[in-house]
Amino acid sequence: MTGKDPKSIIADGTMRVGQWLAVLVTVGLNALDGFDVLSISFASPGIAKDWGIGKATLGWVLSMELLGMALGSLLLGVVADKIGRRPTILGCLVAMAIGMFGAGHAHGVSELLAWRLLTGFGIGGTLASINAAAAELSNRRWRSFALALMVIGYPVGGVVGGLFVQKLLASASWHAVFVAGAWATAAFLPIAWLLVPESVAFLDRRRGPGALEQINRILARFGHAPATALSEPGQAADRRSIADILKPGLLATTVLITLAYFAHITSFYFILKWVPKIVVDMGFAPQAAAGVLTWVNIGGATGGAIFGLLATRIGVKPLTLFTLLAGSLMIAWFGRGSADLAGLKTTLAVTGLFTNSAIAGLYLLFAQVFPTHVRATGTGFAIGVGRGGAALAPVIAGYLFQAGFVVKTVAVIMASGSLLAAAALLALKVRDAD
Repeated sequence: MTGKDPKSIIADGTMRVGQWLAVLVTVGLNALDGFDVLSISFASPGIAKDWGIGKATLGWVLSMELLGMALGSLLLGVVADKIGRRPTILGCLVAMAIGMFGAGHAHGVSELLAWRLLTGFGIGGTLASINAAAAELSNRRWRSFALALMVIGYPVGGVVGGLFVQKLLASASWHAVFVAGAWATAAFLPIAWLLVPESVAFLDRRRGPGALEQINRILARFGHAPATALSEPGQAADRRSIADILKPGLLATTVLITLAYFAHITSFYFILKWVPKIVVDMGFAPQAAAGVLTWVNIGGATGGAIFGLLATRIGVKPLTLFTLLAGSLMIAWFGRGSADLAGLKTTLAVTGLFTNSAIAGLYLLFAQVFPTHVRATGTGFAIGVGRGGAALAPVIAGYLFQAGFVVKTVAVIMASGSLLAAAALLALKVRDAD
């Protein structure tokens, strides 16, 4: 490999143990995000009971970290393309840990909203950064699989978190859910510091002082031969801004992939945010509601794994279209209800399988359609705007419930987002941006 530019050494070389370890850390970070986001869902029945708040107000409580995510993805995706993936990830972990700890000690709605906004800000920046990091730390052969693994981390975090929270809620208040999340987040700081180096592609593009020496230290750490020179300046042009993804060459791609993510995430987060409260309103205990939500994530993890394997043989776009349509159907089916927990668990496991598979497909498409110099920016923009849909989902559903609509009707309305996402994806032209 000696004599090749740094990006080619990574892209064409063997996938080494150090690279796999870094990818596995991104899986863990996404799992952490999964638990952090779902923690408010697990805690929502207790919050509503303790503070006596209505469904409309609860909708805002459920949405606040999603608003933070939108801001974090939009602003910190650009930061990750400017200062690097690694420092952005570490800074976001600090923000998440502080936000979770603060939420665990909140004494009122306003205080809780502020801490959840901070938590979401950190999560949003993490999502944009780890998607770019997983893509750029992997070789060409295993890149799609590495990204699929990273996406699976989210429902895995929900599964592990759900099992843990069921036991925790049996003996502690909802505050303990956030405190536990804060400690788990803090534990990932030294892990990320030690195992996730900066992206070679980023350092090559940035071309800072001592870049080649820093790149060769990372290549040696991974077991690759050193690079003799950086890429040609034309290949590593230091362009990075939101304006760049809105230029004619990328505008249609940015609009369509962002619309698809926005629309689907609205349907996806209706399920994640309202399932515990809906199940409690059906007459089941809060612990049982957490268990049902766990099955959404079991289905999601299974679906992500299956999607990753199928994507090596079937095009990502048609596969994503199928999962969007199937996910929409299952969300509407969930609205029909069930007389027992077993039926609810089965329905929601299948719902999670298809809806999270569609998320995996969209993340793979982010890495394909955005070039390296704006990969974190483009991903952050799509996630940031998309999380606006995530933030709207609990609020819209809350007002629909308050207006007197039954679960069946609300589910059909919220399922339409995935249908709109499929329409946007049909119009998207998918090609390798690099």
